[in-house]
Amino acid sequence: MKVRFYGAAGEVTGSCHEVHANGKTLLLDCGMIQGSDEDEKRNELPFPFEAARIDAVVLSHAHIDHCGRLPLLIHRGYTGPIYTQAATADLLKILLEDAASLALMDAERDNKHRRDGHQNHQPLFTKADVAKVMSHVKTMPYDQAREILPGISVTLRDAGHILGSACVTLEAEGRTLLFSGDIGPKGTPILRDPAVQHKADLVLIESTYGGRLHRTREDTIAELGEIFEQAERDGGNVLIPAFAVGRSQELLYWFAKYYEQWNLKRWKIFLDSPMAVKVVEVMDGHEDLFDEDAKKVWQGKINPFRLPNLHFTPEVSQSQEINQIKHGAIIIAGSGMCTGGRIRHHLRNSLGNKKHHVVFVGYQAQGTLGRRLVDGAKIVRIFNEEVHVNARLHTIGGLSAHADQAGLIDWYSSIDNQPPVVLVHGEDDARNAMKEVMQEKFGNQVSLATPGMEMDV
Repeated sequence: MKVRFYGAAGEVTGSCHEVHANGKTLLLDCGMIQGSDEDEKRNELPFPFEAARIDAVVLSHAHIDHCGRLPLLIHRGYTGPIYTQAATADLLKILLEDAASLALMDAERDNKHRRDGHQNHQPLFTKADVAKVMSHVKTMPYDQAREILPGISVTLRDAGHILGSACVTLEAEGRTLLFSGDIGPKGTPILRDPAVQHKADLVLIESTYGGRLHRTREDTIAELGEIFEQAERDGGNVLIPAFAVGRSQELLYWFAKYYEQWNLKRWKIFLDSPMAVKVVEVMDGHEDLFDEDAKKVWQGKINPFRLPNLHFTPEVSQSQEINQIKHGAIIIAGSGMCTGGRIRHHLRNSLGNKKHHVVFVGYQAQGTLGRRLVDGAKIVRIFNEEVHVNARLHTIGGLSAHADQAGLIDWYSSIDNQPPVVLVHGEDDARNAMKEVMQEKFGNQVSLATPGMEMDV
């Protein structure tokens, strides 16, 4: 068995790894590259492999940086199955359709502003392409091995990252490859902790936060409450760029749990993301995957998805009306890295006002608007306009959906034989830091994936 690395090899997005075993070829993930405009243009390039010769795809979870090029894969000749956990399948359609809508809007906007008069910019894929993807999806439960190709068996185990997220164990030719997907931190609300792994001959581990430790969840929650207090005193709004799957729902969970303590009844709370609203409906149908604390909260006095002052705003006109509110609004909107979606409209409207607060609760990849803001940019461009940054910015690391260095090390420690490791899904600073710690602690072989690199399992 061999594995070759094509995406998320030296960067965080674009997860895509090719496995050869028993005369067959499969992909682990086929994700979109996110970041600057230049980075995202790489999605249009041909794959470094022939799509038609891939025999199967195993999808770890539904985030776009893991699934976003599946429509392109099928458009370019792939005809095989896409195996994934059942909740991921439900989320997949929602996220891909949202990405298709954003791609169409971006293409229309680019064509409108072309100075040469030509309107030839096409979206990366369409909703019709998404429908084709869904026709290839085959669902799998957690913890049950399944032979997906002759002599190749796959087992999915809960990764604790988002609903339906999975670590993938692939067995063939007497060897075992373990792919972490994205690992969530222990104690994440709603989700169960990452499942204990067993043994492997090679492990591919994400390293998004391989070079840092998160603040404790207790400190993070206290800080979030303080931000709301400060924003109330400043007479402004609170904007929270949040991924539609995971962070948006976790925030509502905390809002329900601390509703009275934070005196949230004084705010109007908006979930300004049609996709996040649809995700809420999916989560309502998968309570069997919740942890015990979440089940208790759902049965409590205040349900996170039914807060008395929570407003869902699926229509564009409803979103536009939010910008007329000058103070007293908490606005949760996508996208989490400010690369698209409604949050960019709210930022354009609010960044210049020092009364407003912007709270970043997730990872901001290189080249994204979110990363530029977190790094301290004083002026940013949004929709071809220069926007001055006067609002108060906050980075809340303790709400990340990714395990930190200690969490990743803990997850790896559960593997009996502590096998060789390849670090993927991380920038080089994070990967180098994690490599140093792993080698010191375990004395094992640790490699950093690079595009095109191949390893025996």
